Amino acid sequence: MNRLLSNAVTSDRAIVGLSLAGITALGWLYLIVEADKMSRMDESMAMPHMMSWDASYLGFLFVMWSIMMVAMMVPSVTPMVMMFMTVNRKRRESDRTDLVPVGVFVSGYLIAWMAFSAAAAVAQWTLHAAALVSPMMTSSSAILGGALLIAGGIYQWTPLKYACLIHCRTPMSFLMTSWRPGRTGALVMGVHHGSFCVGCCWVLMVLLFVAGVMNVLWVAAIAAFVFIEKVAPRGDLLGRVAGVLLVAAGAWVIHQGTTW
Repeated sequence: MNRLLSNAVTSDRAIVGLSLAGITALGWLYLIVEADKMSRMDESMAMPHMMSWDASYLGFLFVMWSIMMVAMMVPSVTPMVMMFMTVNRKRRESDRTDLVPVGVFVSGYLIAWMAFSAAAAVAQWTLHAAALVSPMMTSSSAILGGALLIAGGIYQWTPLKYACLIHCRTPMSFLMTSWRPGRTGALVMGVHHGSFCVGCCWVLMVLLFVAGVMNVLWVAAIAAFVFIEKVAPRGDLLGRVAGVLLVAAGAWVIHQGTTW
């Protein structure tokens, strides 16, 4: 029985791992294609869907941010998803409960980030209206860029940041204290964990406005940092060091009076 359970878990892990990798790859492909489109035009020009900042463009921004969050955050949540899948399988074998699809938990997690994406889209719309963000989605204000960097650095040292981060770094602890049965329970758990994840990383995501929302290298750097901070040993220490560097970088940007 234990061997059959082990084989089932191994098979599930392979399927889920490949599925998450595929979703992430599609997200990054979208970002690369969109970034390439933007790199082909001058700031004085705009793509057809960027000509008018109307409701349809706000919808485009929401979709763009949503796909970006999928590409950036799915890798760092993979350990939690794998742990959920394992616990889910073992509970089914021991309690004879229904096996809840992993996608339900992942959907709940992504709902939390969709909410953030909606807020980010509105923020970008507002910043553009105030001429603080260019049509190329980069900060056009040294003060704004520096302030965001400083805010991001300070947030890395706040109790709220680490209260949220600890839930991301200890998936088993989260599942043991927050487990809810059934599909609805899995969806709620996903939203719950996603909310902690948003609380941990939202300021880092706002830093995308500094060097460009569609700057693929900048996006990749932040995504890599988030992954290391959540998964690597002493990733929390790395976060504090990064906080100091971000404050220094923000002060430098404001002092120089130039955007990135």
